[in-house]
Amino acid sequence: MTRQLLVTFALTTSLLLAGCSSSTTKPEQYSGFLPDYSILKPATSASGAPVMRWVKPGLDLSRYSSVLVEQPQFYPKPKPSDQVSQKTLNDVSNYLQQAMKRELAGRLTVVSQANADTLVIRSAITAVDVSAEGLKVYEVIPIALAVAAASTAAGTRDEDTTIYVELQALDGGTSQPVAEVVRKGTGLQLENNSTQLTVKDLAPVLDTWAKDARNFKP
Repeated sequence: MTRQLLVTFALTTSLLLAGCSSSTTKPEQYSGFLPDYSILKPATSASGAPVMRWVKPGLDLSRYSSVLVEQPQFYPKPKPSDQVSQKTLNDVSNYLQQAMKRELAGRLTVVSQANADTLVIRSAITAVDVSAEGLKVYEVIPIALAVAAASTAAGTRDEDTTIYVELQALDGGTSQPVAEVVRKGTGLQLENNSTQLTVKDLAPVLDTWAKDARNFKP
């Protein structure tokens, strides 16, 4: 096999492996927001998306009559960029909280203070990634706003957007976790690396996450 064929084979294999593993958050991309990632197991969300999750054995959601959706945080503090501004980050956090409240209101009473029959939803957005379309072999930097390195020529390519979240559901009476989920989602493509990311680009995936929270089953 020639050197050129070897390089081509290696690149193709890398792309295939990247594609197979890109549907869920990798362990090296965990942020540290959750206390113990070893308990997470592969699962499927209500919308059919692959996720990593843990559910307390014997969890009975019918015992909860209300839900408190805390403001989603960025963990740890992110570093805004020219393409991903602080305003966009604030908008994304606000949008996700409102979407969760809207969807969960169809299942539980949304409250602003927890009691014994309240399910508390705590979440952290751990990464927002913007990378050139077609450049699939790159390392997402967790806990950061990553812009993948690309050549000058790649500046005209569409930019893929990906967002990562880690979520905890807590018992309002004991403050102990009853469920945890780690997942990632793909937003709309940006026109090029000069296009600023806005909450509209991520709204579809945020809406899906909120609907999955409403339809969650142990």
